[in-house]
Amino acid sequence: MLGISAKVTAIQTTSAPAAVAGRSLWQDARRRLLRDRVAVLCTVVIGLYALAAIGAAVYDAVAERSGGAIPSFTQMYDYSRRGEAPSWGDWRYLLGTDTFGRSVLVKTLLGAKVSMTVGLMANLIAIPLGMLLGAIAGFYSGRFLRGGFLDDLIVWLYSTLASIPGIVLLIAIKYAFQGIVLFRGTWAEVDLSGIHGLYIALGVVSWIGTCRLVRAEVLKVRELEYVLAARAIGRRSFTILLKHVMPNVLHLGIINFSLGFVGAVQSEVTLSYLGLGVAVGTPSWGTMINAARQDLMAGKWWELSAAVTAMFFLVLALNLLGDRLRDALDPRLKNV
Repeated sequence: MLGISAKVTAIQTTSAPAAVAGRSLWQDARRRLLRDRVAVLCTVVIGLYALAAIGAAVYDAVAERSGGAIPSFTQMYDYSRRGEAPSWGDWRYLLGTDTFGRSVLVKTLLGAKVSMTVGLMANLIAIPLGMLLGAIAGFYSGRFLRGGFLDDLIVWLYSTLASIPGIVLLIAIKYAFQGIVLFRGTWAEVDLSGIHGLYIALGVVSWIGTCRLVRAEVLKVRELEYVLAARAIGRRSFTILLKHVMPNVLHLGIINFSLGFVGAVQSEVTLSYLGLGVAVGTPSWGTMINAARQDLMAGKWWELSAAVTAMFFLVLALNLLGDRLRDALDPRLKNV
């Protein structure tokens, strides 16, 4: 009998399936994104735009410190080639020239720096602000004696701002920043009349959607079992919010970062078109569209087409990647 029992135990031991290690949400999201050709292609496109922006920033810095040996964008005048159509003779003139004889291709590449920087800086302000305020409002909602008034205050604030059209609010903030210089030093300057004010204005306007979404999600998450268990063992409310609630809504911030990038780029182009964006003489897609208005009457379409096409592919890649991120970070689709 002992021999038979030992054989049965050996058979059960050898036939038992090996335990399969599970994947976390982030590991599963990475696996799904790497297997998605559209997501990979969009990432490559965005990476190329980022490289163009970094290259433009490096070129501007080198030209500024070269003492005129390397021409800056404002010094690239060639009046003998004003308004030339696209040609194949020289790579600089593949997209033609503008009214001052400057290469439209170089102008478009340098303009990527402004759009990518504005999208990045505006979302670095808007996303953390929206997530923090939304999490506080949702977690303390309905608890007047222990911070519930914060929910009322935050909801009142974003409801008031949301009632104002976004472009009107942006224009008002930009006009309020005129002539304000926060810092002026040898190597850097923070002038709210220019690009720095645009960062803050877009960040102040863009946090509302993230705040609403995070607040709604936190209202649901705060009632789950692991949060109730943390309360039962005596954890402080703010500790629970930071360590247990915020990590579980972090994916919303990542998704809104990619989608908010699109809105920031479009807003920069709109404000630059209206003359409220970057400083005069700074290459950007918005100033290119503004400068090309009169050229269309003369049949010179290439500068406008270059700016619109560059913005189209960036916005398309960001939108598609945002959709893929939303699907990959959805816990309901984990391991599908």
